[in-house]
Parts: sequence; C-alpha cells; structure tokens
Amino acid sequence: MGLRFLVVEGNTRGARQAHKDVYGLMPSESYAAVLQDIEPDAVCDLAFPADEGANLPDAAGLESYDGIVLTGSHLNIYDRTPDILRQIDLMRAIYASGTPSFGSCWGLQVAAVAADGDVRPNPSGREIGFARRLARTEAGQGHALLAGRPAVYDAPAIHLDMVTVPPPGCTVLASNGVSFVQAAEIAAGGGTFWGVQYHPEFSLEELAVILDRRTAILLDEGFCRTAEDAAAYVADLRTLHAQPDRSDLAWRHGLDAEVLDPERRTREIRNFVAHRVKPAKSARGRA
Repeated sequence: MGLRFLVVEGNTRGARQAHKDVYGLMPSESYAAVLQDIEPDAVCDLAFPADEGANLPDAAGLESYDGIVLTGSHLNIYDRTPDILRQIDLMRAIYASGTPSFGSCWGLQVAAVAADGDVRPNPSGREIGFARRLARTEAGQGHALLAGRPAVYDAPAIHLDMVTVPPPGCTVLASNGVSFVQAAEIAAGGGTFWGVQYHPEFSLEELAVILDRRTAILLDEGFCRTAEDAAAYVADLRTLHAQPDRSDLAWRHGLDAEVLDPERRTREIRNFVAHRVKPAKSARGRA
C-alpha cells in the first residue's frame, strides 16, 4: 500500500485560487505533486484550515496518515486572526498525534508558534528568490534532514517573517546571514516536526510565477531597479526551469545543482520521507 499524506494548505481561499489561476495548481496541489513524484503510489489528501468550517481530521484521522506536510502561506502568524489560530490549533493536534510532520516557510513558523516559540518580521528585511549560503549548524552536521546537502547551499525562498524565538525542544540545523532558523527539528507535545524556512518544493517555474506576481515588492524593496529588470529575472528562471543546462544563466544568477537539479533541490522532502515517514510506518505496522 502506498504512503498516505495529509497536505495542509496554509493559504486562504482567495490566495490559493490566485496561485492556481496563474500556475494551474494550488500550493497544496503543487506540494502533493512533489510528494507523488518522490513516491508515485502515494495518496495525498488536502486540508484547508484557513477556511471557516473546514472539514479537518480529528485525532484518529491525523494518526491514520503516514506523514503530514504544511505548505507556505501569505499570512503573518503574529496577526492571530481566526484563520491563523485554526492552523496553530491543528499543528498542536498534529504534534499530539505523533504522526511525522514537515513544513516549508509558513509551515516552520506555525510549528514553532504551536510549540511556544515566536515569529516576527525579519529586521534584515525580506529574503526573496533564493536563500543564499545556507550553512549547517553543528547539530545539523549529521542530521538526517540535511543528508546529502553540502556544508553550504542555496534554496528557493520567499519570506519576510522568521522564527525569532525558537521554542523549547527546537534544534536549529541550518542558518544563514538573513535568518538564524533556516532548518530545524522541533519536538513538542508527543510529536516531532522537521521544517525549513525556505521552499525545497518550489520548481523554478513555480518560483518564477510567484515573483512575477510580486513585481511591486521587487521594485519597492530594491531587489530590481525597473519592471523590465524584474521581468528579465523571471524570464531567466523560466528558461532555467526548461533548460537547466544553461550554464550561462546559472553562472549569471549564481545557481548550481543544489537548485537546478530537482532531486537535489527537494532533498529535505526526500529525507523526510525516507528517514521519518517510512520508518514510522514500518514501526506502526510492527506494533
């Protein structure tokens, strides 16, 4: 039997539909596609806790999954609106279920807050496009989440907020000059979460679509000087998605196989499946 995943969408209805309108998939659908590329027989259910009245799994339902994955989101967790509070409550239930869990960006932030950490806007500003010079901490040197990653690497990223106070039970596994918590393991409430502040699930095409919708941010925050510069950057990402062997563009943007090779780019998700999901499923079967 294939693995069963629950993919928890962090976005509100309007935001996920806006993404689907330009990319063809909601973020949760895109994440599910990555999981099914890794495990072709996997079954992925989607949950939308930002929606009032959403049908969410109860404790037994959460325990029935082999793995749970949390997507990114346009929300800011410190706003503590009902669509956010429902997600924090769900994450606490995920911890209590003991089911292996993983999250990107917002997913890491929800997991940190649900375990009594804190998230605030990054005083250094936004990290957008790629998180550069991600470096393993001492604790991350031998950790399975980062198995196969070099000592220093880059990854797709887009975020303004970051974990400013790691919760009790948090082990920081990777950092860079922008955010101290770039990869972490969090043990809380009977469960263990692995997560990253960046987006290993993003293809360069999906990243290009996201940046194309954020031209104003690229201009207002000084990442690009003109709208034409922003469009050219997006076009280069699309070209690299279609032609990852374009060494001229890879050189121009300082990208290597850790970003350009889909298997290496999704390394953390693959490690989660191999080192958390499959062993836990096997252990449950033996029990």
